[in-house]
Amino acid sequence: MSDGTQDLRTDVAHGARIYDYILGGKDNYAVDRAAAEASQQVWPALPVHMRANREFMHRAGRYLATECGIDQFLDIGTGIPTRPNLHEVVQAVEPDARIVYTDNDPIVLAHARALMSRSGQGATAYVDADLRDPDTILNSREFRETLDAKRPIGLMLIAVVHFIEDDDEALDVVRRIVDVLPSGSYVAATIATDDYAPELLAEVRRAYREHGETLKFRTHDKALRFFDGLDIVDPGLVQMHKWRPDDLEHLKIPEADIAMYAAIARKP
Repeated sequence: MSDGTQDLRTDVAHGARIYDYILGGKDNYAVDRAAAEASQQVWPALPVHMRANREFMHRAGRYLATECGIDQFLDIGTGIPTRPNLHEVVQAVEPDARIVYTDNDPIVLAHARALMSRSGQGATAYVDADLRDPDTILNSREFRETLDAKRPIGLMLIAVVHFIEDDDEALDVVRRIVDVLPSGSYVAATIATDDYAPELLAEVRRAYREHGETLKFRTHDKALRFFDGLDIVDPGLVQMHKWRPDDLEHLKIPEADIAMYAAIARKP
């Protein structure tokens, strides 16, 4: 990857940087802030939604490490790090856990390198790649040297498949990754939906598009297709704040404030 502002693409919004801004981070540009502000104007619940997504990632990581014995993870669409990160969550359970992070934003890459230099437990690695190109991820030196492809892997697809608009393409790239995972692996995913607030979220989608970022919402049935052939664990595919919440306060969040389904499934 070459150096320079061209790689940063500061003229178009990027999902990781929009997410960073909404969560109070500083690693974003004017176009990301504009997209975030426009989205919040039509859907004020956006910060609640994004925090719920991050909290699901934490619960999913703990569940896989604690209850499923998973000690190696492939996290695609990592985003800009907001502590605690996946490796911190799972290494608190299993200090030797190994994690490969993947994203396609140079800012994420810079943060990932800093994280890896500070990591004193287990192992972390980073692949500069896009979900649309699973071969680059799976054939990378980082993936091959960090994870043991003969042992179960936890695949994390947190708030990423909605950046692929075509349903067939999105399903295909996910299946290509799942197909190479060994039996006993798990998939944890959050998938954007407008089932609960279609009119408001149509405006959010418009705001994203006007600033150069893709956003595709999927119905419950379409979201469920990402788990075809897998055994979904209880409570199934539900709005992400309802997936094994840490406390009852999560359940008080209005359904219209959450625009993602979540599930974890095991590969037989």
